[in-house]
Amino acid sequence: MTLIKRALCASLMLLGSTAFAAGTADAPAAVRLYAMDCGTIAVSDISVFSPGVDAGQKKTLTDSCYVIVHPKGVLMWDTGLSDELAAMPDGKQLGKEFHGSLKKTVAAQLKEAGIAPEKVTFLGLSHMHFDHIGNVGLFPRATLLMQKEELALAFGPDAAKFGNDPKNYPTLAANPRQELTGDHDVFGDGSVVIKRAIGHTPGHQSLFVKLKKTGNVVLSGDLAHFTKNWENRRVPSFNFDKETSLKSMNEMAAFIKENKAQFWIQHDLEQNQKLKHAPKFYE
Repeated sequence: MTLIKRALCASLMLLGSTAFAAGTADAPAAVRLYAMDCGTIAVSDISVFSPGVDAGQKKTLTDSCYVIVHPKGVLMWDTGLSDELAAMPDGKQLGKEFHGSLKKTVAAQLKEAGIAPEKVTFLGLSHMHFDHIGNVGLFPRATLLMQKEELALAFGPDAAKFGNDPKNYPTLAANPRQELTGDHDVFGDGSVVIKRAIGHTPGHQSLFVKLKKTGNVVLSGDLAHFTKNWENRRVPSFNFDKETSLKSMNEMAAFIKENKAQFWIQHDLEQNQKLKHAPKFYE
């Protein structure tokens, strides 16, 4: 090998190691979990989440989404509020009780973490509510992983009955998709598993992630919206089915205990503020 070739190879190796040290998501040796700030939601009456409790009280919820980078691919879990909100300094009213805002776009946070949207292999949506699907258009090539009931309500004749309108997610119908009928091992090694947890919506799901250093984590979806409601098993007034919601909550609590997992509640602002966010990651 000539001196020039040796110098070139050394330079390329240095660039590669520098990029990896800077936190890029390329070819990790182990599973990585990135937590992202995908908006905040100011709630004017929090009792909508816990009927009969805290009537008239205000509360701010966070809106989290996550990226799981696996040696075999990349999973985007929920996509938060629409990036369009980042251009609205005063945010936007999103229904009677909710006011949404976004400081930094999801697209910008992905870029900072070194994750190109076109490299996302799978798109896992806990359910189809607006604050979880705001940026699905960033991932038109990703395979959509969703319970069959939620798929039917996203694209079927009863979509409007459940507050869904395909006009709000125009690219999603063309995504490749995998219809789920229960738990699903995303990468086939037990490290990233979608857990069927219906009740909030007919096809709601949560996510279980095994991390070598951090340990096991369950991402809630909307199984619960904040810690007090989780601990007291309170069911929002707008859930699809109260009894099924309670059943899913109790089953998940048993699963969390059995697997010694942390429970990250995706809308719990106070809990979320204690987490590190992208471009930092858990592994």
